[in-house]
Amino acid sequence: MESALRLAPNPARKAPEGPLVVVVMDGVGLGHGDFTDAVARAYTPTLDSLRALPSATSVLAHGVAVGLPSDGDMGNSEVGHNALGAGRVVDQGAKLVARALASGALFEGAVWRESIAQVKRTGEPLHLIGLLSDGGVHSHIDHLLALLRRAASEGVSALRVHVLLDGRDVPGRSALGYLATLEAALAELRASGCDARIASGGGRMFVTMDRYEADWGMVARGWALHVHGDGRRFASAEEAVKTLYAETGGDDQFLPGFVIADDDGPVGPVRDGAAVILFNFRGDRAIELSRAFDEGDSFTAFDRGRRPDVLYAGMMQYDGDLLVPRRFLVEPPAIDRTMGELLAAAGRRQMAISETHKYGHVTYFWNGNRSGCFDPALETYVEIPSAPGPIEARPWMEAAAITDRVVGAIAAGVRDPAQRYDLIRLNYANGDMV
Repeated sequence: MESALRLAPNPARKAPEGPLVVVVMDGVGLGHGDFTDAVARAYTPTLDSLRALPSATSVLAHGVAVGLPSDGDMGNSEVGHNALGAGRVVDQGAKLVARALASGALFEGAVWRESIAQVKRTGEPLHLIGLLSDGGVHSHIDHLLALLRRAASEGVSALRVHVLLDGRDVPGRSALGYLATLEAALAELRASGCDARIASGGGRMFVTMDRYEADWGMVARGWALHVHGDGRRFASAEEAVKTLYAETGGDDQFLPGFVIADDDGPVGPVRDGAAVILFNFRGDRAIELSRAFDEGDSFTAFDRGRRPDVLYAGMMQYDGDLLVPRRFLVEPPAIDRTMGELLAAAGRRQMAISETHKYGHVTYFWNGNRSGCFDPALETYVEIPSAPGPIEARPWMEAAAITDRVVGAIAAGVRDPAQRYDLIRLNYANGDMV
């Protein structure tokens, strides 16, 4: 079926003879120019010359300009690539979730009702897993507190929270403050008769929140902690964090996993009949755990061992094409008419390239949260594998390899017009990841 999308030539502009190259320097922006501004203090003659051009301009990459709830909300790679690919402002996950909570629509939805009904029928806890912070990039603690309070008000007898420590989108050692806020809320719920407790936890870069299948071992460690209650035991999350700070010297995101236990053992393993909600709204670091819960015997990424029969849901559907997860609380942003879709409909050749850490950003997020190509005959997606190990030990990452592939693609198009790309988009991850 022929596409109804059309692109008309702009009479005021002449198309370039070579490909248009869009270079995303992830994490690099215009700061205050003071001693905290690494970009301003670095030697950047090429960037300086580009900024001096009459055509140079700046755009906002945070807040309402990229679809977030307020200008106090920090931008991130996901919403930035959504905005670049869409060419317009699209309401994002954080804003959609906040709206659904404020209106009550989330609690009126079928998936929330099914989750509550399940645990009230079986007597098993409602488990909530997610990133504990107010960073607003992957999750927000306010969303978690709203879910906990509503569940208790609807008669859920037991709640278990599996906390992933941030330290990346918020200060490096801020976990104890967020834990204090959560523990105060849980104490209020216990006073009202609901058995509400933290069950397990760990740093986001050590357990659970892998992305792009870079390290399924992270997800396996999280599964062991959250589902099986298998891990180093502590009496409280506060004790765990303080002990791990002293032992490792690391920040929150890198802390090893822990399990909360009492005299009877772990307080919150996931058993048959439970309901589990992953309250992160951002998709890239939520897909793998969702697959571990949702997929049957075809799942081979790691040995799950005991796989409890539970009702699992995500805050949002993290991949609309792959339908991950099957159940979700809030509809994700619907983004159509993206740059990639329009160019494919116009018969233009495109190349998207980055290393593993940002490959999904120049493909999935750029394409409006859509997996795969619009037209495989016209699009080339290239993933340069990211090196394993700590990023700070190899800060150059794969920038040179990406550059070599792009230069090679441009040169090939010069030699043979049939290989010429109209658009090449690439992402250098260093500014964000190092």
